[in-house]
Amino acid sequence: AEASRRDAARAVVAVAAAWPACVLAEEYTRLGGNLRGAGKYKYQFPDFTTTPSGLQYRDYKEGTGDSPRPGDRVTLDWDGVTVGYQGRYFQARNKPKGGAFEGIDSVDFLSFTVGDGTVIPALDEAVRGMKAGGIRRLIVPEEIGYPKDGFARVGPVPSTFSGKRALDFVLSSKDSTLMDKTLMFDLKLVSVRRAK
Repeated sequence: AEASRRDAARAVVAVAAAWPACVLAEEYTRLGGNLRGAGKYKYQFPDFTTTPSGLQYRDYKEGTGDSPRPGDRVTLDWDGVTVGYQGRYFQARNKPKGGAFEGIDSVDFLSFTVGDGTVIPALDEAVRGMKAGGIRRLIVPEEIGYPKDGFARVGPVPSTFSGKRALDFVLSSKDSTLMDKTLMFDLKLVSVRRAK
């Protein structure tokens, strides 16, 4: 059964680069990617780079300039998807989904100081290798994602009620071994302000 799940997941990855994030997440779920249970199998996407922490990333656009360093202030535009649970967007860049009564102008960028602990470890790690204007997709395992209390202490926090609800549903199931809490983020590094 494990081999057939691996083969199915490899089939998804073969066309993943051409698919939008929501389609990739839906296909991942349909093929049983969320049925990992105890001792969950961590799928390694072959076209992604994997860091020692388990973060997987793929750059779609390189960007220019120097990468951010600890203490630098960065601004990101971002999307977030619950890859392992029905491919639900919890943050949609430039297109608020469900529950938002404001227009797209109400979607704020995410700003934080690199290394200050205000965002999940995966985002802090990923942004250090980006350059201004760069676009990067992340596959975030739960170990370097949100803490047990969800987005109460660290960001990024979804901008809509329905986004908060979708993410909270996945994160509040921390004790469930059947819930796959893998998340996917698409990041665009808008700017880097150097520390003084």
